[in-house]
Amino acid sequence: MLSSRSLFFMGFLFCASMLAIAGYFQFVDHLEPCPLCILQRVFTLFVGIILLLAVLHNPGKVGTKIYGALAGLAALIGAGISARHVWLQNLPEDQVPSCGPGLNFMLDNFPLGDAISMVMRGSGECAEVLWTFMGLSIPSWTLVAFISLAIVSLGQTFRK
Repeated sequence: MLSSRSLFFMGFLFCASMLAIAGYFQFVDHLEPCPLCILQRVFTLFVGIILLLAVLHNPGKVGTKIYGALAGLAALIGAGISARHVWLQNLPEDQVPSCGPGLNFMLDNFPLGDAISMVMRGSGECAEVLWTFMGLSIPSWTLVAFISLAIVSLGQTFRK
């Protein structure tokens, strides 16, 4: 059985890979991220940082449970954002919300709570499917990744 430190390190590498792939899509394939995509990247980064801290700290049993719970919680929030994004992508065309302002505009012109609320409502660009693999869109694959990270992280919380 792998040690908790090894599992945390593999989770960190997985998060780094997710961010590298997102960067490839944005800067090489020129797929512009929508506000929900950016939020998913932020939570991928949060999970990755928590897992990296767990690797560097190499805590005992209690610390492992705390890091596992924190990473699991962040991954579950990321999964919720991804699920919302997948839901928007699967709406009938006549129910898709209109395109809204970009994330930078929202953060510059609205209080943080209002900006996050607007992002979570989604917009037309969030409903657009720009890429698929095996029938799943990028947010669908991100949802699978977040669920996997949550299972591994929360598994450390309940590990004997």
